[in-house]
Amino acid sequence: MILVADSGSTKTTWCLLDKKTGKKELILTPGINPFYQDEDTIVKALEKDFTSSQRNFKAIYFYSAGCSNPVISKVAYGALNNFFSASTIEVASDLMAAAHALCGTTEGIACILGTGSNSCHYNGKEVIENTPPLGFILGDEGSGAVIGKKLLSDILKKQLPEHVCNKFFNKYKTDSIDILNNIYKKPFPNRYAAGFTRFIAEHISEPSLQKLVLASFEEFITRNILQYQMATKLPVHFTGSIAYYFKDLLYEILEKHQLKRGTIIKDPIDGLIDFHLK
Repeated sequence: MILVADSGSTKTTWCLLDKKTGKKELILTPGINPFYQDEDTIVKALEKDFTSSQRNFKAIYFYSAGCSNPVISKVAYGALNNFFSASTIEVASDLMAAAHALCGTTEGIACILGTGSNSCHYNGKEVIENTPPLGFILGDEGSGAVIGKKLLSDILKKQLPEHVCNKFFNKYKTDSIDILNNIYKKPFPNRYAAGFTRFIAEHISEPSLQKLVLASFEEFITRNILQYQMATKLPVHFTGSIAYYFKDLLYEILEKHQLKRGTIIKDPIDGLIDFHLK
């Protein structure tokens, strides 16, 4: 039995996988991000979601945001090694999860558009180019966090039509003080901001909201994908809820830049399961 995990800022999808039979069991838990959480915090989170009978595995393959950094990767490895019993524990970035799930062993451009964003040129074995995502304050263009942040800014500065602003406040029963408190004082402001993309999805027929999403995707393509020399020659694949739910607008931007449309999937876990079964 092996354990495969894909962890983002919002949620972690775990798959208990029997390689002999192909039988699998999925477990959904809150997101684990070792960039923001230390070993003890991660272990305490695991204690809430796994029983004593779900701790022994032949191998664990854990993919998470931030784990391309050796220091951050060590935090995740320490927590997993402390909590689980496994002869093999491998920790890799969420970007490698996207590459394995989307490309398998084939060369391509693999992208994440979820709560955060990231991208890479993958040669079928390893990431050979990566434009740094920089997080939702300095980067993460096209992500749910940045799109949500732009929505909140446009709402509070009255840059959107009045009827859109009214719909927003009628739905969320919030105000500027509450929004600023969540962004600047509470933990995980990226998750908070990303949550408002549901409002955009519900009202995507509004031209002003379409324009907001298109502008964010334009930034993602120009500031990230077009940095790769092979960008126009390889298929561009995407995983993540933002790419999945706004795929029509994403296709529009890809076509504008004459990029090859690849696969778009909501969650990489199925692709990761296939990758590790093989």
